[in-house]
Amino acid sequence: MRHQIIIVDGYNVIGSWAELTKLKEAGHFDQARDRLLDILSEYHKFIGDVRIIVIFDAMYVPGIKESFTKWDLEVTFTPEDETADSYIEHLTGELNTPLNQVTVVTSDQAEQWTVFSRGALRISSPEFGREIKRMRDQLAADTKHFAAATPRNVPWRPDQMLSLGQFLKKLIDKRGHDDAHD
Repeated sequence: MRHQIIIVDGYNVIGSWAELTKLKEAGHFDQARDRLLDILSEYHKFIGDVRIIVIFDAMYVPGIKESFTKWDLEVTFTPEDETADSYIEHLTGELNTPLNQVTVVTSDQAEQWTVFSRGALRISSPEFGREIKRMRDQLAADTKHFAAATPRNVPWRPDQMLSLGQFLKKLIDKRGHDDAHD
């Protein structure tokens, strides 16, 4: 079975998802990046054994070229003289081997064609956003189902609960009877 690798064009996704675009337009690039990483980390935990690499252009963060791991995600800021597109294209060519299946998340048409020509799969940023939403909906449904199926932590046995219910009914009936005489 081939190893799955997802390469995410970070700023392309930020520019395509409404929640992140609002942060970007307000000048909060750092918050938009962190929120994207939070979302991708949640997605990674849900789907399991997939390597996720997030690439950010250095144009928004001049002077840094770094790579780090955060929440099981690999995050890279390109060197100032290299675009995220060219970095992703090179990385795709390097990683897309018979043992790996690379999927690139971007809405950049030229980049999509380039990575596709190298044998990688591509998914647009909005479609990936819909995939994230499906994952969240599934997680919410699973959580709701699990919560409904899980017995509550009740300290009484069923026969005791029945006795308490009968006692409560008597109290309610008695109170209703007492209220009628007042």
